[in-house]
Amino acid sequence: MRFNRPFELGLLAFSTVFFSLVVVLVPLKLTEIVIISWGLIFLVSLSVGALCFLVVNWSVNKFLYGKVKLIYKTILSQKLRRDDKKNISVNPRLLDEVHDKVEDWVEVNNSEIEKLKEQEAFRREFLGNLAHELKTPVFSIQGYILTLLEGGLEDPSVNRVFLERAASGVDRMTAILQDLDEITRLESGRTELYFRKINIVELARECMENLEMRAKEKHISLQFNHKYDKPIFVSCDKEKISQVLNNLLVNAINYGKDGGKTDVRFFDMEDKILVEVADNGLGMAQEHLPRIFERFYRVEKSRARNAGGSGLGLAIVKHIIEAHKQTINVRSTVDVGTTFTFTLDKAK
Repeated sequence: MRFNRPFELGLLAFSTVFFSLVVVLVPLKLTEIVIISWGLIFLVSLSVGALCFLVVNWSVNKFLYGKVKLIYKTILSQKLRRDDKKNISVNPRLLDEVHDKVEDWVEVNNSEIEKLKEQEAFRREFLGNLAHELKTPVFSIQGYILTLLEGGLEDPSVNRVFLERAASGVDRMTAILQDLDEITRLESGRTELYFRKINIVELARECMENLEMRAKEKHISLQFNHKYDKPIFVSCDKEKISQVLNNLLVNAINYGKDGGKTDVRFFDMEDKILVEVADNGLGMAQEHLPRIFERFYRVEKSRARNAGGSGLGLAIVKHIIEAHKQTINVRSTVDVGTTFTFTLDKAK
């Protein structure tokens, strides 16, 4: 029998005591009742009361024990999930164990909830940034095409210029989508790396030569910190590391000072080579550094967007270096410059 309300337990106790007294007193005559020692009546009543207390106490404990055990089993079965449900051995410290299990469950789930909130915030920010990046070229393309359709197409002094600007907007959108696709492939592990022995000095020289005209437009010199006469061989995917160097050099050019310089340096680190790309440009405040490799993150949104690029260059750099099982770091000071460093394994 299970008791679901305190009223029923009290009623049972009262009925038991009353019934016991009736059983003892009813068979006796009135005179015999008077003669009976009040001490005996007290002892009988006390015994019956104690018995009732034990019965009620046992019933309540059994009731609570069953409920707590059910809670305990439910919590543990949720944690086991796909595992086979095991028989749970219950000990006298059941309530303490249940409390500990519930505390652990709350802590784990609160942590998971916080992670989900952070992921949701990141997702919203990412989608907002992506929409903003695409909105600029889309609106410019739309404006140029509408102008051409409204009569500009017949004007030789306008049609070609506007078509070239619309094409530039299409190129910008294409670059963003291609970079997004590359990041997705890198994150999912679908990009295969082809490791081979290369001279990192020669590769860096090729990248600087390709960007020489772009650097001259901003009066920035690209150079090694000193003359490297001997080759430095590393093991890496040549195309991917070329992309890393190119993105870091472009970043240095975009945010360099007029008449500034960018140095490429190499350091021997036993079984690794440390590569540095350092500029004496605008620099960044310390609070931006932890997020500099995030997709579309910009220190100064308007200035960065005017500088061009998809806003994904540094995110791609980070993914490529991590795909090589290496690390990349950044240090920067406002109005002093920025230095990116990454490692590569020496070629054997």
